[in-house]
Amino acid sequence: MNLKEIKEIIGLMNENDLAEIEIERDGLKLKLKKSVLESSLVMPSAPVKYSLEKIPTPTTNHEPVSAGEPSKKGGAEIKSPMVGTFYRSPSPEAPPFVEIGQMVEVGQVVCIVEAMKLMNEIKSEVRGKIKEAVVDNAEPVEFGQALFIVEPV
Repeated sequence: MNLKEIKEIIGLMNENDLAEIEIERDGLKLKLKKSVLESSLVMPSAPVKYSLEKIPTPTTNHEPVSAGEPSKKGGAEIKSPMVGTFYRSPSPEAPPFVEIGQMVEVGQVVCIVEAMKLMNEIKSEVRGKIKEAVVDNAEPVEFGQALFIVEPV
């Protein structure tokens, strides 16, 4: 993979508003990921960090999910940062990460979204009470789709 191909991939990421992409070719794994700023200030755009590295084994992505704009149902939304399958608990026999009516803190894991056989922990960036679980367990979710409605405290 040469620099021109990498620049084209970066251009495609920016054009399609992708936060992360991973490509494997001839034993080389290219993982491009935009960095996320954790701040209470609203910034017009976050700086982008790109890295090229050889990764011998797959790693799990632990990305926080930002609290979206207030929902029509009242409260802040915790949205999916990717396309995948939504799971409320770490395994079928385990209790859910959060229940309706439970208080959540910033950085607390609220669910998992499985994407390409990787389990991605979704963390809350809002402190409050879980008002509603919008998605049923084991349902497919889209990028930006609301997963939970949180009543901020």
